[in-house]
Amino acid sequence: MLEVNNLHVRRGDHEVLRGVSLQVARGERVALHGPSGCGKTTLLLAIAGLVPVTRGHVVLDGHDVTGVPTHRRGVGMVFQDDQLFPHFNVAENVAYSLRVAGIPKRERLQRAAEWLTRVGLAGFDSRSVDELSGGEAKRVALVRTLMSSPSVVLLDEPLTGLDEVLHHQLLDDLRSLFDELHTTVVVVTHDRAEGAALAHRSVEFAQLLRE
Repeated sequence: MLEVNNLHVRRGDHEVLRGVSLQVARGERVALHGPSGCGKTTLLLAIAGLVPVTRGHVVLDGHDVTGVPTHRRGVGMVFQDDQLFPHFNVAENVAYSLRVAGIPKRERLQRAAEWLTRVGLAGFDSRSVDELSGGEAKRVALVRTLMSSPSVVLLDEPLTGLDEVLHHQLLDDLRSLFDELHTTVVVVTHDRAEGAALAHRSVEFAQLLRE
């Protein structure tokens, strides 16, 4: 379970988040909606430990992780622009978390190949990330996140920039994969239909603010 309790985040003189609270049950998928600049992405970054919290708490499965470094939180985040490593091929990108964990090269590349097959990218192991289409890059970014077996997956506008056909295809694939894995997900999306299709419930960001 993910709990965000009265979270405050300040950047310079501006308080980006002020008293945000959210609860997500284990295996639940929640879509966050709201106007640009309201703090949705900052909330994801705070949950992941990528921005400092000035007040409040982030709790995962009963453990307060507010002060825990990002790599030890068990949280995975897929960014809007994918952020693949250009100097690694596809398999090396996917297996990055296993490399950091000290898993032997043969094992981590084998596991990467299995995951790539799972998302329809069999045989892409040695391909350069520069050769990937937009949809392929998003699949690689997602698999790279899932390889570390995170307790929570955070998605920031994950399907932005795709044509309509590919958008619907990837949306169906994501929903099926998360159903299979029983993944806890928080997704930020401006597309309400996308949020309704992917998540169990949708929440307006303004509803998270402390009265």
